[in-house]
Amino acid sequence: MRLDTDPYLSRYALRVTGMSASEIRALFAVASRPEVVSFAGGMPATSAIDMEAVEAVVAGVIRDEGALALQYGGGQGRPELRELLLDVMRHEGVPAHADDLIVTVGGQQALELVAKCFLDDGDIVLAEGPTYVGGIGAMSSHRAEVRHVPMDDDGMSIDLLEEALAQLAAEGRRAKYVYTIPNHQNPAGVSLSVPRRERLAELAVEHDLLVVEDNPYGLLDFGGRCLPSLRSMIPDRVVYIGTMSKTFAPGVRTGWIAAPGPIRDKLVLLREAADLCPSNLTQMIVERWLATQPWRDQIKRFTELYREKADVMLASLEQEMPPGVSWTVPAGAFYIWLTVPAGIDTSDLLAKAVGRRVAYVPGRGFYADGSGGEQMRLCFSYPELSRIPEGVSRLGELLHDELELVQALFGDDAPSPDRRLSGPTSGVGG
Repeated sequence: MRLDTDPYLSRYALRVTGMSASEIRALFAVASRPEVVSFAGGMPATSAIDMEAVEAVVAGVIRDEGALALQYGGGQGRPELRELLLDVMRHEGVPAHADDLIVTVGGQQALELVAKCFLDDGDIVLAEGPTYVGGIGAMSSHRAEVRHVPMDDDGMSIDLLEEALAQLAAEGRRAKYVYTIPNHQNPAGVSLSVPRRERLAELAVEHDLLVVEDNPYGLLDFGGRCLPSLRSMIPDRVVYIGTMSKTFAPGVRTGWIAAPGPIRDKLVLLREAADLCPSNLTQMIVERWLATQPWRDQIKRFTELYREKADVMLASLEQEMPPGVSWTVPAGAFYIWLTVPAGIDTSDLLAKAVGRRVAYVPGRGFYADGSGGEQMRLCFSYPELSRIPEGVSRLGELLHDELELVQALFGDDAPSPDRRLSGPTSGVGG
């Protein structure tokens, strides 16, 4: 029998009663200790930012416009910032008008507002499998059913998306929207190929689909390429989400949504009900950063650093991983998606990993249906470059030991934590 000690349990809304803190959260508190090499948090290398420039920007805002910066603002966000964000979008070839944009408190609020705008209990969203844990959280908090579409090295399988749409039609249902991270996807680290983008755009028209295009990482391509956005193909069917967290700093908590007019109006009303308005102070800091600083050069510095870190992690994986382990090879951003042999559950393994002073995120966090037991996400953007080989070595030793144990117990018939295809598993393997 379950014993609930929360005296307020009977008062909560249904969308809250299913929420619970993961046991992994406690392990991450340990993983933040300096002796642990953490590949867990998907954080940018803020130490690579020009801090003197940031200091000058912040001081200038307070000196020149302090009273306004500390005042309330409008619910859609400052027009001056929205105009400057268009430059960021144009740098990636994404079309928009300032009136299309809503400034949000980071990309996460954008995901929450979109979910709140479209999702009722039991509604269906089609999303890549695996996908961003914060996206799952936003959709699940509104009691939506997230159905995953498997991926490979070219991103979401459009053939399997078509099958999912056909299945929904057979059930007499439809997807409220398709959620995709097309560039350097979190957690898989792969990008949706151009032919698949084009076919997804065609399917959106054929099936009257709305697409939520979440693009935190598009400007962090190691080769400097910018793939065509879905918004550029089907602007009236795309809700586009951007953020300054990966190209400037997450501490400014500034993101945005670009949406068709009727959707934009509803989202503004929802955000005003949630928090009234974004911070004038952080908006004006971002404005001044974009208007006065060489922000494109800062993105280039980030990208060069992340490319170097990715190369070091890939070389270390090649050297340290046991046979049967495979991983994706990123062309940008933060992440490598690693798959272990049958018999190892990455959720169960995490405590042992932290005990050996290395941390990762287990794959199950990136699925709404409990898949991903044989996967883990490794983030190379945040750890110091010199510590990446050390952390990979620790992880490799642990996996060697676990595989020896699995072989001793089960031979060649080790049970799999889940039998579902759980994202891309190709790439260089030991």
